[in-house]
This record gives sequence, C-alpha cells and structure tokens, in this order.
Amino acid sequence: MKKILTIAAMIALSMQLAFAQSTLVKNVEKAKAATEDAKKATKVATWLNLGKAYWDAYEKPTASIPMGMSAAEMQILMSGEKPLSTENVNLGGTVYEKQVFKDKELYFAQGRLQMINVTKPALGKKVDALDGAFQAYSKAGELDVKGSKKKDIVTKISEIDKAYFNDAYTAFILGDKKKAAELFLKAGKVSASPYSERLDTSAFFNAGLAYVEEKDFGKARECYELALEKGYDKSSKGGIYASLANVAMELKDTVAAKKYLEDGFALYPDNPQILTDLINLYLWTKGNPEDIIKLLDKAKEQMPDNSGLYDVEGDIWKQLGNRDNAIAAYNKSLEVNPKGDYPYYALGRLYCDWYNVLEEEKSQIDLRDYKKYDEADKFSKETLSKSIEPLEKCFEVSTRKEMKLASADLLKKVYFQLRNIKPEYLELNKKYDEICKQLQAQ
Repeated sequence: MKKILTIAAMIALSMQLAFAQSTLVKNVEKAKAATEDAKKATKVATWLNLGKAYWDAYEKPTASIPMGMSAAEMQILMSGEKPLSTENVNLGGTVYEKQVFKDKELYFAQGRLQMINVTKPALGKKVDALDGAFQAYSKAGELDVKGSKKKDIVTKISEIDKAYFNDAYTAFILGDKKKAAELFLKAGKVSASPYSERLDTSAFFNAGLAYVEEKDFGKARECYELALEKGYDKSSKGGIYASLANVAMELKDTVAAKKYLEDGFALYPDNPQILTDLINLYLWTKGNPEDIIKLLDKAKEQMPDNSGLYDVEGDIWKQLGNRDNAIAAYNKSLEVNPKGDYPYYALGRLYCDWYNVLEEEKSQIDLRDYKKYDEADKFSKETLSKSIEPLEKCFEVSTRKEMKLASADLLKKVYFQLRNIKPEYLELNKKYDEICKQLQAQ
C-alpha cells in the first residue's frame, strides 16, 4: 500500500528543501580542511564527515522528494513554489509533463513524478559531489581497520552507486547519451569498490550501450570489455560477446569480431545471437563453408523453428557444389515455414544454374555422337523444367516486390528456353515479360 504524506510531513520536508546552499558549500570546505590536518586525516570520522558533506550537497536539490508524487502534492512539498515553465515532452514514446524549476526539472507521467533532472547542483556543475563522497567514504574504509564503521560505509557506497545509476538512466532518457555513458561507467566503478554491497556488471554494459548510441564505438568497446572482465557474460548468458563483436565490426576489426564470437560460442554454444552472428560473419568474410555447416547444426539444435538457417545451409551446399544437400536444405526450410519465398526462389535458381552448366557440357559433345547429345539435351531441359514449379510458387506466395520481380524474370527466361516443348510456354513467356515490365514501372 502506498504511504500518503500528511500535511505536517510535507511541511517538514519543505523545510528540508529550503536548506541553504551556502551552508552546504561551507560544510564541504570545512570538512575538506579537516582532511588536510595531519592528525585529523588519520581518523575515520574525518573522512566520514567529508563524505556526508559531499552527499548532502549532492542530495540538496532533490532531498526528500519521493518518486511517484502527484503534481499537487509537490506544490505542498515545495511550499507553493511554482515552476518557471511547464510543457509536455515526448521522450522515448512516453509523454511527460516537464516542470522547470530554478535548480531542477521534474518529469511527470500519468500524473506522477517519474524523473528528476538536476540542472543546478549545489556545488556547481564542475564539482562531482558523488565522486567526492565516494572518495571520502573509500578513504574511511581504508582507515577503518577494526571494521567498526564498515556497515555505514557500505551503505553509503551503495547509495552513491544507485545515485549514479539513476542519474545515468535519466540522462539516457533525456537523450544525453554521452553523459549517460559516463555516469553508468562511474556507477559500475563504484559498485566494483571493495566496500560495495554488490558488483553491478550491468552498469558497464549500459555504459557501452550508451556509447554505441553516441556512435563512439571505441569507448563502447572499452566498456563492454570491462563488463566482460567483471563477469557480465554470466548474467547476459554470453550476449556480451555478440555486443563486443558488433562494435568490433563497426570499427572494421573483423578479426577481433570473429575472435569474440568464437570465444563466446565456446563458452555459450546455446546462445542463439552468438551463433547467428558468427554464421553471418563467416558468410560475409567468405570463411570455410564446412565450418559454417558445423555452426549451423548447433544453431538448428537451439532454433529448430528458424527456417532462415536452412536457407543459409542450402546456399552453402550449393556453393560447395552439393546440389542434393542444397535441395534437401531448401525443402526443409519450406517444411519449417511453408510461406517462405526465398527457398522457392533458391530452388528455382539452383535448377536454372544447373541447366547452364549442363548446356556448357553439352556444347562440348561431338555432334556426330547424336545419341549422347540427345540424352544430354533431354536431361538439361528436364532439369530446367524442374525450376518452374518452385519459381511459380515463389511468385505466388511472395509479398516482396523484388522477389516477385526476380522470380518473374527467371520464369520469363525459362519459358522462352522451353518454348518448343509446349505451345503454351511461349504465351507464358510473354505473360511474365509483361509482369516484369509492370513491376519495374512501380
């Protein structure tokens, strides 16, 4: 059940919001001065005080503003302070009511506060109060050899981690991807502190993702590498390897991309993204086709309903000159997805290409050996005839203009080559010639 703030509670909170900024600055300066005293600098309490001073300064613009409050409740909480401006903004498909105040922006969705963006930090934009707090609490942890303050230090480090993460998320939603990346990275580094409650490997991944959005692929790679180093591959079930391969490809480093995917495949052979990306990379770089077949067999175990895998297999067998296996693969694709247009076209194309090979072989036969020549001629035409059914089917089921045009163009040529076999084939040649013209005109 949601807690309902009483008027008294709201008034108390509003008093906290009015805490003087100058006092916060003085508190930080005083606490810093204490750390410069040789004797005081050896005390845990000195660094705890500095950490608290920085934290209070960071928290000041948003202190005690609970997420989920309504705009009306916020007015009471802020002692009637009215926003300088109000507008509706669309962020990532969600419409927010943006209220601008002198030191922050509040974002409401469905009548409730969802995000706060601090525009005027208490210590100024050049000072990272969270980092100051983190460094101070970390120093306190180093000096706390007896561990008497360990619980307090761990709690504050955890709060700093969450604050960085939340600010990063807000920056990402607001479209400042570079700032988001930097803050996610800081969140990750804080979580990796020996005084942290837990290591948040996702923060490093999110930093990389934000850098990808920023198209800074070098930085993205560094962050993904950190995520992998910290163990993000376990929570992502190996997906980080695919992410690393993607940024490596953006950096035109195909060798590294292949290495990432092969390493990922060795550890996570059941990850469909790694398998798919590795197969595509082999094809793109013209790798050993037989190696791809082995990968495809693994992929099919994990994705038996993915007809595209059989299409790729058919193409590879065709490339290797094994037509029987290619035909079997394309037919298997159609078993998995009877509505697929590509395997129909691929089968038709295979028979057309085979016909061309047979015609070339036929041309080498001595014409005086008419029996052999006639047998070769008959076989080549029978082979070409086998292309008609799949090509007709491709034209029938396809919803893609380019595939309809490709199948119609082949049918036009096939029917012309076979025009002497059946009288209607010449009419069909004219029919598909007209269809091609119509499709090209669209």
